[in-house]
Amino acid sequence: MIHVLAQIDLTPNSRESFLAEFNRIVPTVLSETGCIEYGAAVDAVTDLERQFRKEDRVTIIEKWETVAHLKEHLVAPHMETYRQRVGDMIKDVQLSVLQPA
Repeated sequence: MIHVLAQIDLTPNSRESFLAEFNRIVPTVLSETGCIEYGAAVDAVTDLERQFRKEDRVTIIEKWETVAHLKEHLVAPHMETYRQRVGDMIKDVQLSVLQPA
Protein backbone atom coordinates (compact mmCIF):
# COMPACT_ATOMS: atom_id res chain seq x y z
CA MET A 1 0.00 0.00 0.00
CA ILE A 2 1.10 3.57 -0.67
CA HIS A 3 -0.04 6.88 0.78
CA VAL A 4 -0.25 9.99 -1.37
CA LEU A 5 -0.38 13.55 -0.07
CA ALA A 6 -0.94 16.26 -2.65
CA GLN A 7 -0.67 19.77 -1.23
CA ILE A 8 -2.37 22.08 -3.68
CA ASP A 9 -1.82 25.82 -3.41
CA LEU A 10 -4.72 27.68 -4.99
CA THR A 11 -5.26 31.11 -6.42
CA PRO A 12 -6.85 33.51 -3.91
CA ASN A 13 -10.51 32.89 -3.12
CA SER A 14 -10.80 29.75 -5.28
CA ARG A 15 -10.84 27.11 -2.54
CA GLU A 16 -14.63 26.61 -2.45
CA SER A 17 -14.85 26.30 -6.25
CA PHE A 18 -11.92 23.89 -6.28
CA LEU A 19 -13.48 21.73 -3.54
CA ALA A 20 -16.80 21.63 -5.40
CA GLU A 21 -15.03 20.29 -8.51
CA PHE A 22 -12.94 17.88 -6.45
CA ASN A 23 -15.96 16.47 -4.63
CA ARG A 24 -17.65 15.79 -7.99
CA ILE A 25 -14.96 13.21 -8.90
CA VAL A 26 -14.56 11.54 -5.49
CA PRO A 27 -17.15 8.77 -6.08
CA THR A 28 -15.62 7.95 -9.47
CA VAL A 29 -12.09 7.79 -8.04
CA LEU A 30 -13.20 5.67 -5.08
CA SER A 31 -14.59 3.14 -7.56
CA GLU A 32 -11.23 2.82 -9.36
CA THR A 33 -9.37 -0.45 -8.99
CA GLY A 34 -6.83 -0.19 -6.18
CA CYS A 35 -8.23 2.94 -4.54
CA ILE A 36 -8.48 2.58 -0.77
CA GLU A 37 -9.03 6.20 0.26
CA TYR A 38 -9.44 9.53 -1.54
CA GLY A 39 -10.47 12.79 0.07
CA ALA A 40 -9.66 16.44 0.65
CA ALA A 41 -8.71 18.25 3.83
CA VAL A 42 -8.07 21.88 4.73
CA ASP A 43 -6.10 23.39 7.60
CA ALA A 44 -8.08 23.35 10.83
CA VAL A 45 -8.31 26.50 12.90
CA THR A 46 -6.58 25.77 16.20
CA ASP A 47 -4.49 27.55 18.79
CA LEU A 48 -1.59 25.13 18.41
CA GLU A 49 1.67 27.04 18.46
CA ARG A 50 3.53 24.95 15.87
CA GLN A 51 0.71 24.64 13.38
CA PHE A 52 1.39 26.05 9.94
CA ARG A 53 -1.81 27.18 8.25
CA LYS A 54 -2.31 28.28 4.70
CA GLU A 55 -5.76 29.58 3.77
CA ASP A 56 -5.52 28.86 0.04
CA ARG A 57 -4.27 25.27 0.32
CA VAL A 58 -6.10 21.96 0.01
CA THR A 59 -4.43 18.66 0.87
CA ILE A 60 -5.61 15.58 -0.98
CA ILE A 61 -5.10 12.40 1.04
CA GLU A 62 -5.04 9.16 -0.90
CA LYS A 63 -4.27 5.49 -0.31
CA TRP A 64 -3.66 3.07 -3.17
CA GLU A 65 -2.89 -0.64 -3.21
CA THR A 66 0.14 -0.13 -5.52
CA VAL A 67 2.04 2.53 -7.47
CA ALA A 68 0.67 0.93 -10.64
CA HIS A 69 -2.88 1.70 -9.46
CA LEU A 70 -1.88 5.31 -8.79
CA LYS A 71 -0.38 5.57 -12.28
CA GLU A 72 -3.60 4.24 -13.82
CA HIS A 73 -5.56 6.82 -11.83
CA LEU A 74 -3.39 9.68 -13.05
CA VAL A 75 -4.17 8.94 -16.72
CA ALA A 76 -7.85 8.10 -16.28
CA PRO A 77 -10.13 10.13 -18.60
CA HIS A 78 -12.11 11.60 -15.69
CA MET A 79 -8.89 12.92 -14.17
CA GLU A 80 -7.95 14.69 -17.42
CA THR A 81 -11.39 16.33 -17.48
CA TYR A 82 -11.03 17.29 -13.82
CA ARG A 83 -7.57 18.82 -14.40
CA GLN A 84 -8.99 20.95 -17.22
CA ARG A 85 -11.76 22.24 -14.91
CA VAL A 86 -9.46 23.14 -12.00
CA GLY A 87 -6.25 24.08 -13.83
CA ASP A 88 -6.75 27.84 -13.61
CA MET A 89 -7.30 27.61 -9.85
CA ILE A 90 -3.98 25.89 -9.10
CA LYS A 91 -0.77 27.81 -8.39
CA ASP A 92 1.44 24.93 -7.25
CA VAL A 93 1.28 21.23 -6.32
CA GLN A 94 3.62 19.33 -4.02
CA LEU A 95 3.21 15.56 -4.27
CA SER A 96 4.45 13.08 -1.67
CA VAL A 97 4.20 9.35 -2.31
CA LEU A 98 4.88 7.43 0.88
CA GLN A 99 5.05 3.85 2.05
CA PRO A 100 4.32 2.61 5.57
CA ALA A 101 7.45 2.50 7.72
